[in-house]
Amino acid sequence: MSNNLLPGQDHFVNKVDETGLGAVDAVADESAPSSVWGEAWKQLRRRPLFWVALVIIVVSVLMAVVPQLFTSQDPTYCTLENSLQGPTKGHVFGFDKQGCDLYSRIIYGARASIAVGIFSTLTATIIGVIFGALAGYFGGVLDAILSRIVDIFFAIPMVLAAIVIMQMFKEHRSIWMVVIVLGVFGWTQIARITRGAVLSIKNEEYVTAARTLGVSNIRILLRHILPNAAAPVIVYATVALGTFIVAEATLSFMGIGLPSSIVSWGGDISTAQQQLRTAPMVLFLPSIALALTVLSFIMMGDVIRDALDPNQRKH
Repeated sequence: MSNNLLPGQDHFVNKVDETGLGAVDAVADESAPSSVWGEAWKQLRRRPLFWVALVIIVVSVLMAVVPQLFTSQDPTYCTLENSLQGPTKGHVFGFDKQGCDLYSRIIYGARASIAVGIFSTLTATIIGVIFGALAGYFGGVLDAILSRIVDIFFAIPMVLAAIVIMQMFKEHRSIWMVVIVLGVFGWTQIARITRGAVLSIKNEEYVTAARTLGVSNIRILLRHILPNAAAPVIVYATVALGTFIVAEATLSFMGIGLPSSIVSWGGDISTAQQQLRTAPMVLFLPSIALALTVLSFIMMGDVIRDALDPNQRKH
């Protein structure tokens, strides 16, 4: 700097920046891009409702898979001398009218309800996804035919159809019979959801690129479209699982669902309805177990839906 400056003319000159603006403004981000499910998990783990529903679901599944963890009593062992007795040592809920241990019947009753709910949901999901994916992807005449088939099944109430079919085959009642009936008449909404999701995805750039590369239609459906269309199907299937559990309990309550040899909440509620005034807990306890299980799956479906909804995410 020159020394011939007059008073007031001196000023500061910064050193030349050798790094450049690019290095200064660059943001170090070496993490992998987050997926939709990754973002959903960040939302889910902050929701108390998710953990409440998860705990109830885990307990219900454990009751269905390994009931021995919760009780050592035989739910089919009944003695009339214990009929409608209150809680005693080793029998925390007392006994029902037949003298069966009420607590063990509630534990073992989860097996039939959870099994029917899970396998009915899987059956309905497989049928619905096949119909919806084919109708949405190929369109045209195939879409018109499959959509009319969906409309026909959609017009038939699931429980009413199950009552008629189970009444026709009442000599062959079993868990698998109930699963088939509920699954065959409960897939229509999943088909509609899948069709809508496929229609919105099939024209995306990565699907067009796959067609350009000569990838087959089936491979495009399985590798590119269905994985990206799975979110709404999973949400509805979670809620539908609770619906199927209620449907099984309804059929068993009416005496046309599971046979009496299989312990089920619906059958126990049907048997206990006559003791509503004399021994209300015999009716209320299996009803509470059924309600909590169904409510947990519905709550889980709601929180998953909110987590997958872009409008609900906080940035």
